[in-house]
Amino acid sequence: MGYSLQPNRKVHEGGQQPDRDAQFAYISEEVERFQSCGQPVISVDTKKKELVGLFRQGGREWQPTTTPQGVRVYDFIDDAEGKAIPYGVYDLGANSG
Repeated sequence: MGYSLQPNRKVHEGGQQPDRDAQFAYISEEVERFQSCGQPVISVDTKKKELVGLFRQGGREWQPTTTPQGVRVYDFIDDAEGKAIPYGVYDLGANSG
């Protein structure tokens, strides 16, 4: 009958936000104001929240051959030790992370 399973395809674009640059201009002004007063300014880069514990996470790490890290089969939040939002913090004034 001409049917097949197909994923959605992104083709519809939203309208342009008229004040798109206003938020970045505001942040830039605040950064300059705080730095001129000697206050620290940090940039925080966050990623997807991840469950803490023996859960499968994206990515790879070096392990001895034929001995991969064992993790839980199911990712139930009740079994988690909490959630982490990993990545980094960068101090703009000190130019260090």
